[in-house]
Amino acid sequence: MSLFVEITTDKPVRGHTAMMKTMMSNSYLFGGNAPFVEELYELYLADPGAVTPEWRDYFDKLQQLPGATDRDIPHLPIQQSFVQLTKTPRFASQQSVASQQAATQKQLQVLRLISAYRILGNRHATLDPLRRSDTAAIPELDPATHGLTAEDMAVTFASGTLHGIAKQAPLSEIVNALKQTYCGSIGLEYMHIINSEQKYWIQERFESVRSRPEFAPSKKKRVLNKITAAETLEKYLHTKYVGQKRFSLEGGESMIAAMDELIQRSGEKGVQEMVVGMAHRGRLNVLVNTLGKLPRDLFSEFEGKYNDELASGDVKYHMGFSSDIPTPGGPIHVSLAFNPSHLEIVNPVVEGSVRARQQRRGDRTGDQVLPVLLHGDAAFAGQGVVMETLALSQTRGYGTGGTVHFIINNQIGFTTSDPRDSRSTLYCTDIAKMVDAPIFHVNGDDPEAVVFVVQAALDFRQQFHKDVVIDMVCFRKLGHNEADDPFVTQPMMYKKIQKHPGTRKLYADKLVNEGIIKSDEPDNMIKAYRDALDRGEHVEQTTLSDYQRSFAIDFSAFKGTHWAHPVDTTVPAADLKRLAEKVTSIPEGFKLHPGVEKNVIEARRKMGRGEAQLDFGMAETLAYASLLESGYGVRLSGQDCGRGTFTHRHAVLHDQNRERWDQGVYVPLRNLSDKQANFLVIDSILSEEAVLGFEYGYASAEPNELVIWEAQFGDFANGAQVVIDQFISSGETKWGRYCGLVMSLPHGYDGQGPEHSSCRVERYLQLCAEHNMQVVMPTTAAQWFHVLRRQMMRAYRKPLIVPLSKRLLKAKEAMSDLSELSGGAFRPVIGEVDAAIDAKKVKRVVVCSGQVYYDLVNARKERKVSDVAIVRLEQLYPFPTEIFAEELAKFTAAKEVVWVQEEPRNQGAWLSIRHRLEAALGSKQTLTFAGRPSSASPAVGYMSKHVAQLKAFLEEAIVIKK
Repeated sequence: MSLFVEITTDKPVRGHTAMMKTMMSNSYLFGGNAPFVEELYELYLADPGAVTPEWRDYFDKLQQLPGATDRDIPHLPIQQSFVQLTKTPRFASQQSVASQQAATQKQLQVLRLISAYRILGNRHATLDPLRRSDTAAIPELDPATHGLTAEDMAVTFASGTLHGIAKQAPLSEIVNALKQTYCGSIGLEYMHIINSEQKYWIQERFESVRSRPEFAPSKKKRVLNKITAAETLEKYLHTKYVGQKRFSLEGGESMIAAMDELIQRSGEKGVQEMVVGMAHRGRLNVLVNTLGKLPRDLFSEFEGKYNDELASGDVKYHMGFSSDIPTPGGPIHVSLAFNPSHLEIVNPVVEGSVRARQQRRGDRTGDQVLPVLLHGDAAFAGQGVVMETLALSQTRGYGTGGTVHFIINNQIGFTTSDPRDSRSTLYCTDIAKMVDAPIFHVNGDDPEAVVFVVQAALDFRQQFHKDVVIDMVCFRKLGHNEADDPFVTQPMMYKKIQKHPGTRKLYADKLVNEGIIKSDEPDNMIKAYRDALDRGEHVEQTTLSDYQRSFAIDFSAFKGTHWAHPVDTTVPAADLKRLAEKVTSIPEGFKLHPGVEKNVIEARRKMGRGEAQLDFGMAETLAYASLLESGYGVRLSGQDCGRGTFTHRHAVLHDQNRERWDQGVYVPLRNLSDKQANFLVIDSILSEEAVLGFEYGYASAEPNELVIWEAQFGDFANGAQVVIDQFISSGETKWGRYCGLVMSLPHGYDGQGPEHSSCRVERYLQLCAEHNMQVVMPTTAAQWFHVLRRQMMRAYRKPLIVPLSKRLLKAKEAMSDLSELSGGAFRPVIGEVDAAIDAKKVKRVVVCSGQVYYDLVNARKERKVSDVAIVRLEQLYPFPTEIFAEELAKFTAAKEVVWVQEEPRNQGAWLSIRHRLEAALGSKQTLTFAGRPSSASPAVGYMSKHVAQLKAFLEEAIVIKK
């Protein structure tokens, strides 16, 4: 007899009384079941999926009663209602109440057992190919823990929401189904997901087939072929290039079959582009066996040959590649991102590249461009950028519609195999639970299970547009690299590995036993593959060589150009006034903050009419507006960048009367015209590393968009130093990757202490060589306007680093006339501008960069000095050698040249440009330094000491001692 009530009624049930009457009309409900229903309700509150649809429907309707709140209502009315049932003679139990309660309790325990397997079954899954550890006992998975006995195994119970089994089934069958689904080669973690629809989707997907895929013989042969290719390539390289590093995939060969399935199925699902990021392990295998790189090209890299087009190049297991691969749904373009040795740092770079491609396609949901990240287990758990990238995944400015994460879990990381030392979590994937990502653990020795979870992962991503994680547990046959002896630190593990026959052998034997292939076919596959390698030919025959894809970017226009190539960055005055009116127009009824209305919008209206000079904020806004109308998109991100940390930008306006987050926001730069390019400004999460990596990836994939990352304070960029060192400064010389990313770094010594002063100009200058990037310090609003426009208007894509003065953003002395925007250009060097200074009488030339210029001007004025000239070096790199020499040559009587900077002597630009300054000196001139003394800290923390230091070096710079 079923203990579950099927609620049937012709009309919608309204109110608790009507619902109770409906239930009372069903003869299967007994008054003695009240405790059972109460426990069912508790179970429902914990997990709606743990009860049957009928009960779930009933409890869902209870939420509509007066007094219901979210997922709970007072229990007392429920209890009282069922107590009333016990008093109704018509429904009195024919059995004893005690007997009924025992039966209902058993049923409830069965449901709890099902829930336990869904939550904890992965702990008993057969995941480790080496079977190194005994399975730890999980009491919750033992029926006895739930009061279920051996005698109960033959008793029929309701199976609840368990798929792939009858609604009523013997307990033995229920337990067997649970073990097969959750304790085989696949271990599932998904019950942490809040969204019930997503949980039900996963339950149905895996429970309906008990996590056992049924593949056609042709599919199984293809899987074997891919694994054979993976293993054979590794062994071939191992014997051909003995002792050379390649970071072998041996032990994890199923990854190649997984990548093949992911690409083919993605094509079926409508994906047209895939961007892949991965570290070293298995990279050469992916290049050859997935992307179709010619083996002979790989061999030449092993033999020391190099690409003449790259200034420095990189090791072979860092290099990227791209190809077009046919799928049942049409060709798909697959790009493997270049990757340095800092492992997971490529993650946000890939996401940024994907977002740019989606933007170009108008792919707002992420259905057409798919990010795929391949990780190592230790790095996924250990590197903070993984968490930062996951944190970006569901945000508006950085979301890409979900990422497929594939972990090659060799259970050892670098040399550590004891989880107590490698992480503080049970699984390396636990970090992914922070974004409700489902996690599919799978045994790498079961290639069919690996392919099956890949199918499920991709389908989940396409359905719900969320990240999903595959954790393929395997092993590493060799050491961390091929010169490493793993027995030194892991003798027990590697004794097991030595005895392992290999995934290919196990799977080949399985297919032979199933009659899918003949006994000689596995060896024939190996021979055919080796023969192709010997010829250096394509071993991956499914790539296309002449496919012309849409939305591709041609970077050839940016090759061979010089940074000093002249370009017109002016905008006609009439256009500037028109744009100024556009960016200061506010929708009717939109209530601005009084300070914003008066100090920003109204002030900018006057600037636009030529009635007042322009500050940095207005000059920047007009630069963006003019670029947008010219067809260049603008993407600006960073912490508080919509308003601007120093309240200078106000690109996003907020209605003071708004009541919801998604209302009452107006962005003038998005409302210039119907034909303008896209403008996006994002207040980012509190992250530097992942966000800057994302923006680098975006800018590298979209050269026709002005991409700017702004640090809240310039100092904070040191949290993203890896991105700066390994991508921004060296990406072109290593990999030939062009990138026009702008880094806006608020900088300047204003007595705010060591963390709010210096963006560490010296670090960027130390990285400058081979014209790899630009470093500018604009001192006027017009300079900022022209340098932003120059970044896009010329056919030159190099990173632009801007230590941008905080103080000058609103300073009157740094403002510019509208005519300076409609005329002129960015000036790398600005000479003496005071007409009262006679060049022929100048005895000393002071050279500086940034806001200290205005301190020097004021100090000269206060001291009534007329024989000292001040020259501004606005561009520190590439150094404007000729222009600077010409400016210096104007002061023929000057015997002294003094470099002045705000930063301590051992920091700032001094040590990096001293030799360039000396090269421009006349034969009778000497170069000296004026600034703060060398310091271990970027700046002092005491205002009084800051002022004293400033006064001292200004005196030293301006006053010529007799």
